[in-house]
Amino acid sequence: MRGLLASSIGVTCAAALALPLTPPADAATVRPAPAAEAASAGTLRATSSDTRTTSTRPGVPGVPGAPDLPDLPDLPGSTQSLPLTPLTGDRGLGGSGLGLSRREVRHFSLLGVVWDDPSAELHGRVQVRTRPAGADAWSGWQDVETHNADHGADPGTTESVSGRVRGATAPLWVGDSDGVEVRVRPETERRTEETGRGARTLSTVLPLPAGLRLDLVDPGEAAPEHVPAGPPHGRTLSPEADPPGEPGAMDGTDAGSTGENGSTGENAGATKTGETSNDMAADLSAEATAASAANEALAPPGALEIPGLDRTATERELFALRGDELTQTQRATPYIGPRPTIVTRRGWGADESLRESGFRYTTKVKAAFVHHTASGNSYSCAQAPSVIRGIYRYHVKSMGWRDIGYNFLVDKCGKIYEGRAGGVAKPVLGAHTLGFNTNSMGIAVLGTFGSAKPNAATVDAVARLTAWKLGLFGANPNGRTYLTSGGGNLYAKGKSVRLNVISGHRDGFATECPGKQLYGKLGSARSTAARYQGR
Repeated sequence: MRGLLASSIGVTCAAALALPLTPPADAATVRPAPAAEAASAGTLRATSSDTRTTSTRPGVPGVPGAPDLPDLPDLPGSTQSLPLTPLTGDRGLGGSGLGLSRREVRHFSLLGVVWDDPSAELHGRVQVRTRPAGADAWSGWQDVETHNADHGADPGTTESVSGRVRGATAPLWVGDSDGVEVRVRPETERRTEETGRGARTLSTVLPLPAGLRLDLVDPGEAAPEHVPAGPPHGRTLSPEADPPGEPGAMDGTDAGSTGENGSTGENAGATKTGETSNDMAADLSAEATAASAANEALAPPGALEIPGLDRTATERELFALRGDELTQTQRATPYIGPRPTIVTRRGWGADESLRESGFRYTTKVKAAFVHHTASGNSYSCAQAPSVIRGIYRYHVKSMGWRDIGYNFLVDKCGKIYEGRAGGVAKPVLGAHTLGFNTNSMGIAVLGTFGSAKPNAATVDAVARLTAWKLGLFGANPNGRTYLTSGGGNLYAKGKSVRLNVISGHRDGFATECPGKQLYGKLGSARSTAARYQGR
């Protein structure tokens, strides 16, 4: 992707954040975390940056022999971190690239390249190829999106200077794999210089960031009571409510395919919406209890889903949650869409011990920024929870972020997932749109949409979610609002900027995100969301 920065090198979207353990300095926009949140115990990394990860099966063709790997601790997921080394024998890299030769590693499903300085950019090309677990054939080379600095905490805030944040590429989902090869080729900058003998072209190889390493993420297994894959339970859309699909759109046709529990269709592994039990609530950790309690007004403790509501029930809930803050006009005509079904963090299998303790809030939600994760489109709907667990672990363990950066995520089957912890009905402070995290929320669609088209179910899910969440705060999805920039490459810090209430990431930062095809669908999302609100 090519973006719009002065350096002529673009940026694309894959969540990033840098929230610290302590609240940001700007107390005006952040409220302290609830006292009920327990301290996070953390989760050990399966490997460190100096752990060699090599073949456990000597003699495998194409894999150099090496000692057996140390045993992994019994963790819900793990991260292997492998330092990149010079690849002087690769002619394609011109003797200046870094990488890893083909090798066998422990199982992983998502990967990315990480480096030490979060302010440094990787000017170059990152390519990987992988081997599916248990197979002999390797994939072809795949590009990894290198520009991932358009997310994170606003410049100058405590969270952005925590000292724990690292630079990284976007994460790439490759599915269950046990072999990897990577190469990083630096960009060559060419400029023309006039001399007494005429013009000459000078070439300079741009330096790569220090500390480059490949992180391989195993997202771990979900809890046995995992919610089913596929579209939300009991959802029937009227034809006029569902934005029309287009030929060639990235579809969600696997909605009726075999789910993780071996069943098929919308009812695969179905549980009653919001179903829980004493046993489910009792076995929650302190961190998981706190994350679940943040949604206690919407669902019982330990719920796997927050159930959808009809319009009448949603309006009653609005008065219960925010009645004291509503104007007389809002009380008389509450414009809010029916609450959609939302898979909770427990539902997608979040390991709550990974994130930092406590929650951070902004004041209100005036706008929604739509993103794509730039992690590829090869996942199935049944794999969506695993993709989210992988992104979550990559953000926290590889990048040193506080939690997953997005407030919500949406898969290709139109299922909506809770993102950053703190309560889906609350103004949780995310780290999704650099410079505009205050008084906004971030919605990430799983996938890459530069050329692939999002399907109707995905666009409709964005519309349903924004109709409800923006409605809680009195915002019109078809309207415009003002946000104050925290600093970025489009707007200086402190500038008041007029934006669409539903904006793409590129509206607040010079980036390709959310991809040309998804960005082109935001007009449809706005009008549909407004219709869901009754406007």
